[in-house]
Amino acid sequence: MDKLEWIASKIVEWGNLILWDYVLIYLLIGAGLFFTLRSNFVQFRLFGDMFKVISEEAVEQSGKKGTNAFQAFSITIASRVGTGNLAGVALAVAIGGPGAVFWMWVIALIGMATAFIESTLAQVYKVPDKDGFRGGPAYYMEKALGQKWMGILFSILITITFGFIFNAVQANTISAAVEQAFNVDKVWTGIILVVLAGLIIFGGIKRIASVAGVIVPIMAVIYMAVALYVVFTNITAIPDVFMMIIKNAFGLEEVFGGGAGAAMMYGIRRGLFSNEGGMGSAPNAAATAGVNHPVKQGLVQSLAVFFDTIVICSLTAFIIILYDNFHQASEDGIQLTQVALSAHVGDWASIFLAITIFFFAFSSVIGNYYYGETNVSFLNPKGIWVNVYRVVVLGMVMFGSLASIQIVWDMADLFMAMMAVVNLIAILLLSKIAIDVLQDYVKQRKQGTDPKFHYKNIKGLKNISWWGAQEEKK
Repeated sequence: MDKLEWIASKIVEWGNLILWDYVLIYLLIGAGLFFTLRSNFVQFRLFGDMFKVISEEAVEQSGKKGTNAFQAFSITIASRVGTGNLAGVALAVAIGGPGAVFWMWVIALIGMATAFIESTLAQVYKVPDKDGFRGGPAYYMEKALGQKWMGILFSILITITFGFIFNAVQANTISAAVEQAFNVDKVWTGIILVVLAGLIIFGGIKRIASVAGVIVPIMAVIYMAVALYVVFTNITAIPDVFMMIIKNAFGLEEVFGGGAGAAMMYGIRRGLFSNEGGMGSAPNAAATAGVNHPVKQGLVQSLAVFFDTIVICSLTAFIIILYDNFHQASEDGIQLTQVALSAHVGDWASIFLAITIFFFAFSSVIGNYYYGETNVSFLNPKGIWVNVYRVVVLGMVMFGSLASIQIVWDMADLFMAMMAVVNLIAILLLSKIAIDVLQDYVKQRKQGTDPKFHYKNIKGLKNISWWGAQEEKK
Protein backbone atom coordinates (compact mmCIF):
# COMPACT_ATOMS: atom_id res chain seq x y z
CA MET A 1 0.00 0.00 0.00
CA ASP A 2 2.83 2.46 0.87
CA LYS A 3 4.57 1.92 -2.49
CA LEU A 4 1.34 2.39 -4.44
CA GLU A 5 0.62 5.60 -2.57
CA TRP A 6 4.13 6.95 -3.22
CA ILE A 7 3.83 6.35 -6.98
CA ALA A 8 0.38 7.88 -7.08
CA SER A 9 1.50 10.91 -5.06
CA LYS A 10 4.25 11.76 -7.56
CA ILE A 11 1.86 11.52 -10.51
CA VAL A 12 -0.82 13.70 -8.96
CA GLU A 13 1.64 16.27 -7.58
CA TRP A 14 2.73 17.45 -11.03
CA GLY A 15 -0.61 16.86 -12.69
CA ASN A 16 -2.49 18.98 -10.18
CA LEU A 17 0.10 21.75 -10.36
CA ILE A 18 -0.29 22.09 -14.14
CA LEU A 19 -4.04 21.64 -14.42
CA TRP A 20 -5.26 23.54 -11.37
CA ASP A 21 -2.78 26.40 -11.28
CA TYR A 22 -2.72 27.14 -15.00
CA VAL A 23 -5.80 25.72 -16.74
CA LEU A 24 -8.94 24.60 -14.96
CA ILE A 25 -9.73 27.46 -12.57
CA TYR A 26 -9.70 30.03 -15.36
CA LEU A 27 -11.61 27.76 -17.73
CA LEU A 28 -14.19 26.86 -15.09
CA ILE A 29 -14.90 30.43 -14.00
CA GLY A 30 -14.71 31.80 -17.55
CA ALA A 31 -17.09 29.18 -18.93
CA GLY A 32 -19.53 29.67 -16.05
CA LEU A 33 -19.65 33.42 -16.59
CA PHE A 34 -20.02 32.96 -20.36
CA PHE A 35 -22.94 30.53 -19.96
CA THR A 36 -24.57 32.81 -17.38
CA LEU A 37 -24.48 35.77 -19.76
CA ARG A 38 -25.40 33.80 -22.92
CA SER A 39 -28.40 32.21 -21.19
CA ASN A 40 -29.49 35.58 -19.80
CA PHE A 41 -28.94 34.36 -16.22
CA VAL A 42 -31.04 31.22 -16.64
CA GLN A 43 -30.16 29.94 -13.15
CA PHE A 44 -31.87 32.96 -11.58
CA ARG A 45 -34.47 33.82 -14.24
CA LEU A 46 -36.04 30.33 -14.28
CA PHE A 47 -35.32 29.39 -10.66
CA GLY A 48 -39.04 28.95 -9.95
CA ASP A 49 -39.45 26.58 -12.91
CA MET A 50 -36.87 24.23 -11.39
CA PHE A 51 -39.27 23.34 -8.57
CA LYS A 52 -42.17 22.83 -10.99
CA VAL A 53 -40.46 20.45 -13.42
CA ILE A 54 -38.81 18.30 -10.74
CA SER A 55 -42.18 16.82 -9.74
CA GLU A 56 -43.24 15.82 -13.27
CA GLU A 57 -43.76 12.17 -14.10
CA ALA A 58 -41.77 10.43 -16.82
CA VAL A 59 -43.19 10.94 -20.31
CA GLU A 60 -43.64 7.83 -22.45
CA GLN A 61 -42.76 8.21 -26.12
CA SER A 62 -42.53 5.40 -28.68
CA GLY A 63 -42.62 2.80 -25.91
CA LYS A 64 -39.75 4.40 -23.97
CA LYS A 65 -40.29 6.04 -20.61
CA GLY A 66 -36.99 6.38 -18.75
CA THR A 67 -36.69 7.67 -15.20
CA ASN A 68 -38.84 10.53 -13.93
CA ALA A 69 -37.41 13.96 -13.17
CA PHE A 70 -37.06 13.33 -9.44
CA GLN A 71 -35.30 9.98 -9.97
CA ALA A 72 -32.79 11.60 -12.32
CA PHE A 73 -32.35 14.36 -9.71
CA SER A 74 -31.82 11.71 -7.02
CA ILE A 75 -29.18 9.86 -9.06
CA THR A 76 -27.15 13.01 -9.54
CA ILE A 77 -27.71 14.16 -5.94
CA ALA A 78 -26.62 10.69 -4.81
CA SER A 79 -23.32 11.36 -6.53
CA ARG A 80 -23.08 15.04 -5.54
CA VAL A 81 -24.17 14.84 -1.90
CA GLY A 82 -21.53 12.80 -0.15
CA THR A 83 -18.01 13.29 1.08
CA GLY A 84 -17.69 16.64 -0.69
CA ASN A 85 -20.40 18.09 1.52
CA LEU A 86 -19.19 16.78 4.86
CA ALA A 87 -15.50 15.89 4.50
CA GLY A 88 -14.59 18.12 1.54
CA VAL A 89 -15.94 21.27 3.18
CA ALA A 90 -13.99 20.47 6.33
CA LEU A 91 -10.78 20.04 4.32
CA ALA A 92 -11.38 23.30 2.46
CA VAL A 93 -11.94 25.28 5.68
CA ALA A 94 -9.05 23.61 7.54
CA ILE A 95 -6.52 24.21 4.75
CA GLY A 96 -7.86 27.25 2.90
CA GLY A 97 -9.59 29.01 5.78
CA PRO A 98 -13.22 30.18 6.06
CA GLY A 99 -12.82 32.19 2.85
CA ALA A 100 -12.87 28.92 0.92
CA VAL A 101 -16.61 28.79 1.57
CA PHE A 102 -17.14 32.06 -0.35
CA TRP A 103 -15.42 30.62 -3.42
CA MET A 104 -17.52 27.45 -3.11
CA TRP A 105 -20.58 29.70 -3.33
CA VAL A 106 -19.22 31.55 -6.35
CA ILE A 107 -18.37 28.37 -8.24
CA ALA A 108 -21.82 26.97 -7.44
CA LEU A 109 -23.80 30.02 -8.58
CA ILE A 110 -22.05 30.27 -11.93
CA GLY A 111 -21.81 26.48 -12.08
CA MET A 112 -25.62 26.32 -12.13
CA ALA A 113 -25.53 27.80 -15.65
CA THR A 114 -22.82 25.36 -16.70
CA ALA A 115 -24.85 22.45 -15.31
CA PHE A 116 -27.87 23.68 -17.25
CA ILE A 117 -25.98 23.75 -20.56
CA GLU A 118 -24.36 20.31 -20.24
CA SER A 119 -27.51 18.56 -19.02
CA THR A 120 -29.70 20.13 -21.71
CA LEU A 121 -27.22 18.91 -24.33
CA ALA A 122 -27.27 15.42 -22.79
CA GLN A 123 -31.06 15.33 -23.16
CA VAL A 124 -30.95 16.55 -26.77
CA TYR A 125 -28.49 13.84 -27.79
CA LYS A 126 -29.71 10.95 -25.62
CA VAL A 127 -30.23 7.52 -27.15
CA PRO A 128 -32.76 4.79 -26.26
CA ASP A 129 -31.62 1.62 -24.50
CA LYS A 130 -33.21 -1.37 -22.76
CA ASP A 131 -33.85 0.61 -19.54
CA GLY A 132 -35.17 3.73 -21.26
CA PHE A 133 -32.42 6.18 -22.20
CA ARG A 134 -28.73 6.83 -21.77
CA GLY A 135 -26.41 9.62 -22.82
CA GLY A 136 -23.96 12.23 -21.60
CA PRO A 137 -20.88 14.13 -22.79
CA ALA A 138 -19.42 11.19 -24.75
CA TYR A 139 -22.61 11.06 -26.79
CA TYR A 140 -22.84 14.77 -27.60
CA MET A 141 -19.12 14.87 -28.38
CA GLU A 142 -19.62 12.15 -30.98
CA LYS A 143 -23.02 13.19 -32.36
CA ALA A 144 -22.89 16.99 -32.18
CA LEU A 145 -19.17 17.66 -32.59
CA GLY A 146 -18.49 14.64 -34.78
CA GLN A 147 -15.44 13.85 -32.65
CA LYS A 148 -15.71 10.25 -31.53
CA TRP A 149 -12.12 10.27 -30.27
CA MET A 150 -13.11 13.00 -27.84
CA GLY A 151 -16.08 10.94 -26.67
CA ILE A 152 -13.80 7.93 -26.15
CA LEU A 153 -11.30 10.03 -24.19
CA PHE A 154 -14.05 11.43 -21.98
CA SER A 155 -15.56 7.97 -21.43
CA ILE A 156 -12.22 6.65 -20.25
CA LEU A 157 -11.68 9.65 -17.95
CA ILE A 158 -15.13 9.54 -16.34
CA THR A 159 -14.94 5.79 -15.87
CA ILE A 160 -11.62 6.14 -14.04
CA THR A 161 -12.65 9.29 -12.17
CA PHE A 162 -16.08 8.28 -10.89
CA GLY A 163 -16.07 4.53 -11.05
CA PHE A 164 -12.63 4.15 -9.52
CA ILE A 165 -11.11 7.29 -7.92
CA PHE A 166 -14.22 9.01 -6.54
CA ASN A 167 -15.54 5.74 -5.18
CA ALA A 168 -12.22 5.29 -3.37
CA VAL A 169 -12.78 8.77 -1.85
CA GLN A 170 -16.30 7.86 -0.72
CA ALA A 171 -15.11 4.58 0.80
CA ASN A 172 -12.20 6.35 2.51
CA THR A 173 -14.54 8.81 4.19
CA ILE A 174 -16.95 6.09 5.30
CA SER A 175 -14.18 3.97 6.85
CA ALA A 176 -12.66 7.00 8.62
CA ALA A 177 -16.04 8.05 10.03
CA VAL A 178 -16.91 4.54 11.22
CA GLU A 179 -13.47 4.14 12.81
CA GLN A 180 -13.86 7.48 14.64
CA ALA A 181 -17.36 6.69 15.91
CA PHE A 182 -17.27 2.94 16.53
CA ASN A 183 -13.56 2.03 16.55
CA VAL A 184 -14.17 -0.53 13.79
CA ASP A 185 -11.19 -1.70 11.73
CA LYS A 186 -11.22 -0.19 8.23
CA VAL A 187 -10.82 -3.64 6.68
CA TRP A 188 -14.23 -4.75 7.97
CA THR A 189 -15.86 -1.54 6.83
CA GLY A 190 -14.37 -2.06 3.37
CA ILE A 191 -15.68 -5.61 3.15
CA ILE A 192 -19.21 -4.53 4.15
CA LEU A 193 -19.17 -1.74 1.56
CA VAL A 194 -18.05 -4.10 -1.20
CA VAL A 195 -20.84 -6.57 -0.43
CA LEU A 196 -23.59 -3.92 -0.23
CA ALA A 197 -22.42 -2.08 -3.35
CA GLY A 198 -22.20 -5.34 -5.27
CA LEU A 199 -25.81 -6.23 -4.45
CA ILE A 200 -27.03 -2.94 -5.91
CA ILE A 201 -24.79 -2.25 -8.90
CA PHE A 202 -25.44 -5.68 -10.40
CA GLY A 203 -29.14 -4.77 -10.43
CA GLY A 204 -28.99 -2.05 -13.13
CA ILE A 205 -30.16 1.57 -13.38
CA LYS A 206 -33.69 0.89 -12.14
CA ARG A 207 -32.41 -0.48 -8.84
CA ILE A 208 -29.85 2.32 -8.56
CA ALA A 209 -32.55 4.95 -9.16
CA SER A 210 -34.88 3.31 -6.64
CA VAL A 211 -32.24 3.09 -3.89
CA ALA A 212 -31.01 6.65 -4.50
CA GLY A 213 -34.59 7.95 -4.54
CA VAL A 214 -35.14 6.58 -1.03
CA ILE A 215 -31.78 7.13 0.69
CA VAL A 216 -30.93 10.63 -0.52
CA PRO A 217 -34.10 12.56 0.47
CA ILE A 218 -34.38 10.94 3.90
CA MET A 219 -30.75 11.44 4.90
CA ALA A 220 -30.63 14.95 3.45
CA VAL A 221 -33.66 16.04 5.49
CA ILE A 222 -32.29 14.52 8.71
CA TYR A 223 -28.85 16.07 8.26
CA MET A 224 -30.32 19.47 7.37
CA ALA A 225 -32.54 19.37 10.46
CA VAL A 226 -29.55 18.77 12.77
CA ALA A 227 -27.43 21.37 10.99
CA LEU A 228 -30.21 23.97 11.12
CA TYR A 229 -30.56 23.30 14.85
CA VAL A 230 -26.87 24.21 15.26
CA VAL A 231 -27.31 27.36 13.16
CA PHE A 232 -30.42 28.57 15.01
CA THR A 233 -28.95 27.91 18.45
CA ASN A 234 -25.98 30.07 17.40
CA ILE A 235 -27.99 32.57 15.36
CA THR A 236 -26.39 35.63 16.96
CA ALA A 237 -22.96 34.46 15.75
CA ILE A 238 -24.02 33.97 12.10
CA PRO A 239 -23.31 37.58 11.00
CA ASP A 240 -19.77 37.22 12.36
CA VAL A 241 -19.41 33.95 10.45
CA PHE A 242 -20.38 35.66 7.19
CA MET A 243 -17.93 38.49 7.85
CA MET A 244 -15.16 36.01 8.62
CA ILE A 245 -15.85 34.14 5.37
CA ILE A 246 -15.84 37.30 3.23
CA LYS A 247 -12.78 38.87 4.87
CA ASN A 248 -10.74 35.69 4.56
CA ALA A 249 -11.84 35.20 0.94
CA PHE A 250 -10.23 38.51 -0.06
CA GLY A 251 -7.22 38.36 2.22
CA LEU A 252 -8.54 40.88 4.72
CA GLU A 253 -8.22 38.36 7.53
CA GLU A 254 -5.42 35.89 6.92
CA VAL A 255 -5.14 34.31 10.34
CA PHE A 256 -6.64 31.13 8.92
CA GLY A 257 -5.23 28.85 6.24
CA GLY A 258 -2.95 30.35 3.61
CA GLY A 259 -4.76 33.61 2.93
CA ALA A 260 -6.84 34.63 -0.07
CA GLY A 261 -4.97 32.46 -2.58
CA ALA A 262 -5.42 29.28 -0.56
CA ALA A 263 -9.06 30.14 0.16
CA MET A 264 -9.79 30.55 -3.55
CA MET A 265 -7.90 27.43 -4.62
CA TYR A 266 -9.38 25.07 -2.04
CA GLY A 267 -12.84 26.59 -2.28
CA ILE A 268 -12.99 26.05 -6.03
CA ARG A 269 -11.48 22.55 -5.83
CA ARG A 270 -13.84 21.34 -3.16
CA GLY A 271 -16.75 23.22 -4.74
CA LEU A 272 -16.22 21.45 -8.06
CA PHE A 273 -15.82 18.08 -6.35
CA SER A 274 -19.05 18.62 -4.46
CA ASN A 275 -21.44 20.14 -7.02
CA GLU A 276 -19.80 18.74 -10.21
CA GLY A 277 -21.08 21.65 -12.35
CA GLY A 278 -19.18 21.44 -15.66
CA MET A 279 -17.42 18.21 -14.83
CA GLY A 280 -19.61 16.25 -17.23
CA SER A 281 -20.90 13.72 -14.71
CA ALA A 282 -24.48 14.85 -14.04
CA PRO A 283 -25.42 14.83 -17.76
CA ASN A 284 -25.19 11.04 -17.64
CA ALA A 285 -28.05 11.01 -15.11
CA ALA A 286 -29.92 13.82 -16.88
CA ALA A 287 -30.03 11.77 -20.08
CA THR A 288 -31.93 8.93 -18.38
CA ALA A 289 -35.03 11.08 -17.76
CA GLY A 290 -38.16 10.80 -19.87
CA VAL A 291 -39.21 14.44 -20.31
CA ASN A 292 -41.07 16.29 -23.06
CA HIS A 293 -38.42 19.04 -23.36
CA PRO A 294 -34.63 18.87 -22.81
CA VAL A 295 -34.58 22.17 -20.89
CA LYS A 296 -36.57 20.60 -18.07
CA GLN A 297 -33.65 18.34 -17.13
CA GLY A 298 -31.25 21.25 -17.56
CA LEU A 299 -33.24 23.13 -14.93
CA VAL A 300 -33.42 20.10 -12.61
CA GLN A 301 -29.66 19.60 -12.72
CA SER A 302 -29.08 23.32 -12.17
CA LEU A 303 -31.21 23.05 -9.03
CA ALA A 304 -29.09 20.08 -7.91
CA VAL A 305 -25.97 22.30 -7.91
CA PHE A 306 -27.78 24.90 -5.80
CA PHE A 307 -29.05 22.32 -3.32
CA ASP A 308 -25.68 20.62 -3.03
CA THR A 309 -23.48 23.65 -2.37
CA ILE A 310 -25.58 26.61 -1.34
CA VAL A 311 -27.66 24.50 1.06
CA ILE A 312 -25.80 21.37 2.23
CA CYS A 313 -22.19 22.60 1.99
CA SER A 314 -23.05 25.92 3.64
CA LEU A 315 -24.66 24.17 6.59
CA THR A 316 -21.57 22.00 7.06
CA ALA A 317 -19.33 25.08 6.85
CA PHE A 318 -21.38 26.87 9.52
CA ILE A 319 -21.11 23.85 11.84
CA ILE A 320 -17.31 23.88 11.50
CA ILE A 321 -16.74 27.65 11.69
CA LEU A 322 -19.04 27.97 14.71
CA TYR A 323 -16.78 25.45 16.46
CA ASP A 324 -14.42 27.63 18.50
CA ASN A 325 -11.34 25.48 18.01
CA PHE A 326 -11.75 24.57 14.34
CA HIS A 327 -8.55 26.39 13.29
CA GLN A 328 -6.52 24.52 15.92
CA ALA A 329 -8.03 21.05 15.40
CA SER A 330 -5.68 18.21 14.52
CA GLU A 331 -8.45 16.28 12.76
CA ASP A 332 -9.15 16.69 9.06
CA GLY A 333 -11.88 15.62 6.64
CA ILE A 334 -14.95 13.95 8.05
CA GLN A 335 -13.38 13.62 11.49
CA LEU A 336 -13.19 17.42 11.84
CA THR A 337 -16.89 17.65 10.99
CA GLN A 338 -17.61 14.96 13.59
CA VAL A 339 -15.63 16.76 16.30
CA ALA A 340 -17.24 20.12 15.47
CA LEU A 341 -20.79 18.77 15.49
CA SER A 342 -20.12 16.90 18.75
CA ALA A 343 -19.05 20.18 20.35
CA HIS A 344 -22.43 21.68 19.39
CA VAL A 345 -24.88 18.89 20.20
CA GLY A 346 -23.05 16.26 22.23
CA ASP A 347 -21.02 13.10 21.78
CA TRP A 348 -23.86 11.33 19.95
CA ALA A 349 -23.11 13.56 16.93
CA SER A 350 -20.03 11.52 16.02
CA ILE A 351 -22.17 8.39 15.69
CA PHE A 352 -24.93 10.32 13.89
CA LEU A 353 -22.45 11.68 11.33
CA ALA A 354 -20.89 8.27 10.84
CA ILE A 355 -24.32 6.90 9.96
CA THR A 356 -25.13 9.95 7.81
CA ILE A 357 -21.89 9.80 5.86
CA PHE A 358 -22.35 6.07 5.42
CA PHE A 359 -25.65 6.61 3.60
CA PHE A 360 -24.56 9.79 1.80
CA ALA A 361 -21.27 8.33 0.62
CA PHE A 362 -22.74 4.91 -0.11
CA SER A 363 -25.41 6.50 -2.31
CA SER A 364 -22.55 8.36 -4.02
CA VAL A 365 -20.79 5.05 -4.67
CA ILE A 366 -23.77 3.69 -6.57
CA GLY A 367 -24.41 7.01 -8.33
CA ASN A 368 -20.75 7.25 -9.34
CA TYR A 369 -20.84 3.66 -10.51
CA TYR A 370 -23.67 4.40 -12.94
CA TYR A 371 -21.76 7.28 -14.56
CA GLY A 372 -18.96 4.87 -15.37
CA GLU A 373 -21.31 2.14 -16.55
CA THR A 374 -23.05 4.29 -19.15
CA ASN A 375 -19.65 5.28 -20.54
CA VAL A 376 -18.34 1.73 -20.57
CA SER A 377 -21.44 0.98 -22.68
CA PHE A 378 -20.42 3.82 -25.01
CA LEU A 379 -16.93 2.34 -25.39
CA ASN A 380 -18.11 -1.25 -25.79
CA PRO A 381 -21.75 -2.25 -25.31
CA LYS A 382 -20.95 -5.94 -24.81
CA GLY A 383 -21.94 -7.16 -21.35
CA ILE A 384 -18.60 -8.72 -20.39
CA TRP A 385 -16.89 -5.32 -20.14
CA VAL A 386 -19.60 -3.95 -17.89
CA ASN A 387 -19.06 -6.89 -15.54
CA VAL A 388 -15.28 -6.39 -15.57
CA TYR A 389 -15.89 -2.73 -14.74
CA ARG A 390 -18.13 -3.71 -11.82
CA VAL A 391 -15.43 -5.93 -10.32
CA VAL A 392 -12.78 -3.18 -10.59
CA VAL A 393 -15.17 -0.67 -8.97
CA LEU A 394 -15.59 -2.98 -5.98
CA GLY A 395 -11.80 -3.38 -5.80
CA MET A 396 -11.36 0.41 -5.66
CA VAL A 397 -13.96 0.63 -2.89
CA MET A 398 -11.79 -1.74 -0.87
CA PHE A 399 -8.60 0.20 -1.75
CA GLY A 400 -10.19 3.50 -0.73
CA SER A 401 -11.29 2.09 2.61
CA LEU A 402 -7.66 1.44 3.53
CA ALA A 403 -5.72 4.28 1.82
CA SER A 404 -4.62 7.53 3.48
CA ILE A 405 -6.94 10.54 3.16
CA GLN A 406 -4.49 12.83 1.33
CA ILE A 407 -3.67 10.53 -1.56
CA VAL A 408 -7.27 9.73 -2.45
CA TRP A 409 -8.26 13.42 -2.44
CA ASP A 410 -5.20 14.39 -4.52
CA MET A 411 -6.02 11.69 -7.07
CA ALA A 412 -9.62 12.92 -7.19
CA ASP A 413 -8.44 16.48 -7.87
CA LEU A 414 -6.25 15.37 -10.79
CA PHE A 415 -8.76 13.16 -12.55
CA MET A 416 -11.73 15.47 -12.13
CA ALA A 417 -9.60 18.29 -13.57
CA MET A 418 -8.79 16.29 -16.70
CA MET A 419 -12.41 15.29 -17.11
CA ALA A 420 -13.71 18.82 -16.61
CA VAL A 421 -11.29 20.34 -19.14
CA VAL A 422 -12.45 17.95 -21.89
CA ASN A 423 -16.14 18.50 -21.11
CA LEU A 424 -15.89 22.29 -20.78
CA ILE A 425 -14.23 22.58 -24.19
CA ALA A 426 -17.05 20.52 -25.73
CA ILE A 427 -19.94 22.45 -24.17
CA LEU A 428 -18.33 25.79 -25.02
CA LEU A 429 -18.32 24.69 -28.66
CA LEU A 430 -21.92 23.42 -28.42
CA SER A 431 -23.39 26.19 -26.29
CA LYS A 432 -25.35 27.72 -29.19
CA ILE A 433 -27.44 24.56 -29.50
CA ALA A 434 -28.32 24.59 -25.79
CA ILE A 435 -29.20 28.31 -25.95
CA ASP A 436 -31.43 27.74 -29.00
CA VAL A 437 -33.20 24.90 -27.16
CA LEU A 438 -33.64 27.20 -24.14
CA GLN A 439 -35.21 29.88 -26.35
CA ASP A 440 -37.62 27.29 -27.76
CA TYR A 441 -38.67 26.39 -24.21
CA VAL A 442 -39.14 30.02 -23.16
CA LYS A 443 -41.12 30.83 -26.32
CA GLN A 444 -43.61 28.00 -25.69
CA ARG A 445 -43.81 28.85 -22.00
CA LYS A 446 -44.72 32.46 -22.81
CA GLN A 447 -47.51 31.16 -25.03
CA GLY A 448 -49.01 29.47 -21.96
CA THR A 449 -48.39 25.89 -23.09
CA ASP A 450 -46.41 23.07 -21.52
CA PRO A 451 -43.25 23.13 -23.66
CA LYS A 452 -42.79 20.12 -25.96
CA PHE A 453 -39.71 19.62 -28.07
CA HIS A 454 -39.18 18.39 -31.64
CA TYR A 455 -35.71 18.33 -33.14
CA LYS A 456 -36.91 20.31 -36.18
CA ASN A 457 -37.64 23.24 -33.85
CA ILE A 458 -33.92 23.97 -33.92
CA LYS A 459 -32.50 24.82 -37.32
CA GLY A 460 -29.61 22.64 -38.42
CA LEU A 461 -29.90 20.13 -35.54
CA LYS A 462 -28.59 16.76 -36.73
CA ASN A 463 -27.58 13.27 -35.60
CA ILE A 464 -30.54 13.14 -33.20
CA SER A 465 -31.77 9.74 -32.02
CA TRP A 466 -34.92 10.95 -30.26
CA TRP A 467 -37.24 14.00 -30.15
CA GLY A 468 -39.28 13.05 -33.22
CA ALA A 469 -36.40 11.45 -35.14
CA GLN A 470 -37.41 8.01 -33.82
CA GLU A 471 -40.90 8.37 -35.33
CA GLU A 472 -39.56 9.36 -38.74
CA LYS A 473 -37.31 6.29 -38.89
CA LYS A 474 -40.28 3.93 -38.63
